[in-house]
Amino acid sequence: MAPVRRELAALFRLSWPLVLSQVGMMLFGLVDIWMVGRLGARELAAVALADIVMFGSLITGIGLVMGIDPVVTQAHGAGAGVAAGRALQRGIVIACAVAVPVTLVWLYAGDILVLLHEPADLAHLAQVYADAQVWSIAPFLVFTALRQYLQGREIVFPPLWIILGANVANAILNYGLVFGRFGLPEWGVRGAGVATGATRTLMMVALFAYIFLRGLHRGAWTPWSRAVFKWDRFKQLLGYGWPVALHLGLEVGAFGASGLMAGWLGATATAAHVVVLRLASFAFMLPLGISMAAATRVGNLLGARDRPGAQRAAWVALSVGAGAMCVSAACFLLFPEVLVRFFNDEAAVVANALLIFPIAAAFQVFDGTQVVGGSILRGMGTPRPAALINLLGYYGLAIPLGYWLAFKAGLDLAGVWWGLALGLMAVALAMVGWIAVRGPARVKELAIAEPEA
Repeated sequence: MAPVRRELAALFRLSWPLVLSQVGMMLFGLVDIWMVGRLGARELAAVALADIVMFGSLITGIGLVMGIDPVVTQAHGAGAGVAAGRALQRGIVIACAVAVPVTLVWLYAGDILVLLHEPADLAHLAQVYADAQVWSIAPFLVFTALRQYLQGREIVFPPLWIILGANVANAILNYGLVFGRFGLPEWGVRGAGVATGATRTLMMVALFAYIFLRGLHRGAWTPWSRAVFKWDRFKQLLGYGWPVALHLGLEVGAFGASGLMAGWLGATATAAHVVVLRLASFAFMLPLGISMAAATRVGNLLGARDRPGAQRAAWVALSVGAGAMCVSAACFLLFPEVLVRFFNDEAAVVANALLIFPIAAAFQVFDGTQVVGGSILRGMGTPRPAALINLLGYYGLAIPLGYWLAFKAGLDLAGVWWGLALGLMAVALAMVGWIAVRGPARVKELAIAEPEA
């Protein structure tokens, strides 16, 4: 039991700041929803629909940037500082490049929603929200690269402090710009977008400054040079990144599809769906933080050529991720009305939300398991199985079943959520099975060596 206790201690040391960081990231969206929800169900539905397109495209960029994870973590475990530093530099280049197509998607978010048969008035308001923050895409992706670089080197507190400070700024700016307080213009939905975009940009500037002023790059950095732009190294990172992008995109796309189906059921169903989904997403930050710690632990141990330790780290992380979501499931079952009314107290919205809360509670454990499993595969440098599992679980089962249950079997919004729950169960079980058969104990270390100049 001593090795397991040591691994639990190491996982806890890494994961709790990452959990708080992820909670902080989620709070940006929750603050927007909370503020805009006070304007009415129409505004709330528009922001929710905008998020489907915006986050669905942004997560693809995030996934590509996260291709640096296995290289940074394993380089850190092996003591290869130059390799870690160049992985960050290439990650910054990838972040700036991928920001271009993501920006194009955001600029046409309203048109995309109209093509998906969403109401034109909601699509127009969604475009207003997207336009207000489109300029923050590249800064946010660069911030992601910086955060992953530090995380892979077991430096987890600087991003946490910056995210917490940014949340204070975001809340103040949101309140001022949505409702016209503190002498600021009353911009409503547009104001929520401007506030979030501004704070995302400030996060990148602050983390850059913190890293270089405090010397956090020392020991894992080398000056920019032509060696950074070697195509074979970019190809390596993109080879790790595109399956992560696909994995995350498929997952977010599945939940986005559920939002679109909720939209077909009307504004009240959409508002109820987004409130419960936001709460489920908030709870998801706990296993997400654990999963990030798991990717770091598995990668560091593989870099140090400790395969049995990496396999043990995987099992400990999976157990902790599933256990943590049992707690959130209990909260969903015990306090549903309190949680819903915090965001919206319209009687019809509350009634719809209460119908789907028990279903959301049911899939919490599977959600926690699958996200940790995907991160373990990312730390191993073998993210492709996770992408395939998500494709089959969500698009072969969750979405078709949810559609049939909602619109053919007459379960409406509850049917959409039952489809998601069963899809998550299938994905989680497949992830655990893959790690049992082809986990860290059976994987080769990555080729990470870099010339000094």
